[in-house]
Amino acid sequence: MGRVSRRMFATAALAALATVPQASAAPARAGRAPAAGEMRGMWIATVTNRDWPSRPGLGAAAQRTELLALLDAAVRARLNTVVLQVRPTADALWPSPHEPWSQYLTGTQGAHPGWDPLGTAVAAAHARGLELHAWFNPYRVAMHADPGRLAASHPARRNPGWVVPYGGRLYYNPGLPEVRAFVREAMLDAVRRYPVDAVHFDDYFYPYPVAGQTFDDDLAYDTHGGAFPDRAAWRRDNVDRLVRETADGIRAIRPGTRFGISPFGVWRNAATDPRGSDTHAGVQTYDDLHADTRKWARENWIDYICPQLYWNIGFAAADYAALLPWWAEVVRGSGTRLYVGEALYKAGDPAQPAPWQDPAELSRHLTLAGRHPQVRGHVFFAAREVATDPVGAMARVVADHYRRPAEPPR
Repeated sequence: MGRVSRRMFATAALAALATVPQASAAPARAGRAPAAGEMRGMWIATVTNRDWPSRPGLGAAAQRTELLALLDAAVRARLNTVVLQVRPTADALWPSPHEPWSQYLTGTQGAHPGWDPLGTAVAAAHARGLELHAWFNPYRVAMHADPGRLAASHPARRNPGWVVPYGGRLYYNPGLPEVRAFVREAMLDAVRRYPVDAVHFDDYFYPYPVAGQTFDDDLAYDTHGGAFPDRAAWRRDNVDRLVRETADGIRAIRPGTRFGISPFGVWRNAATDPRGSDTHAGVQTYDDLHADTRKWARENWIDYICPQLYWNIGFAAADYAALLPWWAEVVRGSGTRLYVGEALYKAGDPAQPAPWQDPAELSRHLTLAGRHPQVRGHVFFAAREVATDPVGAMARVVADHYRRPAEPPR
């Protein structure tokens, strides 16, 4: 994921909002009773080799060593969950019968890496007392726009009508029922094979808007959109269907495995919708990504929601202190658990506003969240920063909030 990945579009589209990038801590003290269950997670992004592997083409032993080092870093920081990106670009970090091996492993899409990364990750995480949430990107096909660069066996090459080029990238068209069926099966294959603790989606549904460009789904809309008042409503229904059908599939295949989504942090601004947040964000998931994240949480379609609240306290366009209680109110009375996505990558980044130069900014986030009982924990972006902690922001979180280990929420 780096900034040419999942969060990159949010950064670009917001202009005045978001961007992307580090901590290690003392080991937990033996013999201490765990605190009450709470999510303490970190994302491990594989797209563009953001967090792991450090570069494509490492041998199997080196890849495994790096992965285990990240899991150990999570343990040292007293985290209890890792969210591993296993399908970054319509590919796989396990031996999938549906899609090719990821290029981020060997440098060549479709080339066998010589081991089973997801299978190893699940076993190694569980051996360390960590949950493993398998993170999938449903519709992104490539970080470039040339189908000829995909593996010859790639489903996007065998089914060119499924693919829409947009913003210099390739995407599957969410408006095609056959696409939704395929991506659902491709993802659920991992659930069948491995005892993952959860399935995790990030913020990409329809792509983030690119100025001056149109996502060309005219034919799909003409074919399938007749029952809807407009294209936006049809697109939202397409995304709703994927969410519901994925949830149903998980329950059927591996009951007890959870389903969580980590959307961009602003559903709608209050100026657009009185039910929205007191924000002025340039992107709204409901309108721009056609993802009705508020509905999914309120109606219990998913087990947890982890909005990416990647802004500092007091940030004018999207204040962490305004968004946190808004999301707490969204889940109030529902069965959906609320975790908060935290921008560890921004700590100490000289390109970020002044509050991010203070290593205590993230600790203040957790203090504020502690006033809202609906918040059941936090997930940090991302593993590279958890491991290296360049300005000590993660160490400060551990010292202030994670003095004892904690079981994840069940």
